[in-house]
Amino acid sequence: MNQHKEGEPDDRKPSRKIADELRHAIETGELAPGSKLQSERELAEKHGTARNTARAAIQLLAEEGLVTPEHGRGVFVRKQQPLIRLGNDRYSHKYRGTGLSPFLLECAKQGKTGRFEVLSIERIQPPADVAERLGVSDKTKSVLRRENVFWADDDPVQRVTTYIPWTLARGTGLLQEDIPHQYGIHGVFEDKGHVMHRIREEISARMPRAEEARHLRTPPGVPVIDVLHTSLDQTGNAYELTRFVMRADMTGLLYDVPVE
Repeated sequence: MNQHKEGEPDDRKPSRKIADELRHAIETGELAPGSKLQSERELAEKHGTARNTARAAIQLLAEEGLVTPEHGRGVFVRKQQPLIRLGNDRYSHKYRGTGLSPFLLECAKQGKTGRFEVLSIERIQPPADVAERLGVSDKTKSVLRRENVFWADDDPVQRVTTYIPWTLARGTGLLQEDIPHQYGIHGVFEDKGHVMHRIREEISARMPRAEEARHLRTPPGVPVIDVLHTSLDQTGNAYELTRFVMRADMTGLLYDVPVE
């Protein structure tokens, strides 16, 4: 909500008034990133309200992702994190010489150490939308699912779930935590005759589900970017589908493509 304009009737709740004033101070730089807010008691005294009103104001700002409460220390203005920017060229062969995956390469550009944690590798019966995009059955265990969390330094940034047709994954290094191929997962696909020719990405934004919030440690009020990525080979067939659930405060997407 914008600052209240002088001369207009002010019917805002007291907690909203306090929140608006603090938000304005944050947006103008009066309260810099990392600054500590006044305590609930101090805010209540300043505005002539009860402490629970001040507490409600702080909660509004926390839900907007502007401040972070730290137990025993106080409430601080959130520092903006450098974004991990993933471009449409991230799968290009020009990066093969680095030996890094797209995510690890982007981390390296920012001086961060990237790593991933494997949550599960399992042959499953896929959800209907996954089966439809991959052209497999949703009645049988027709796909291999790999679930990972990707980290940049000490921050979990993405929860990544990859679905691969079982006919393609069976008997390959895709069943191992560390894929034994110098070009990783995409090297395995290419050895099987599937060269990435085109990608399709369906992008939306939402609030994280409970399990995602736990894995990504999302602060209150921070949404996620949900990217459903489909890889298509030289024949136009889909051979891999990955859902990237990305912390929106730490991740960006960059597309630089010709207009067809």
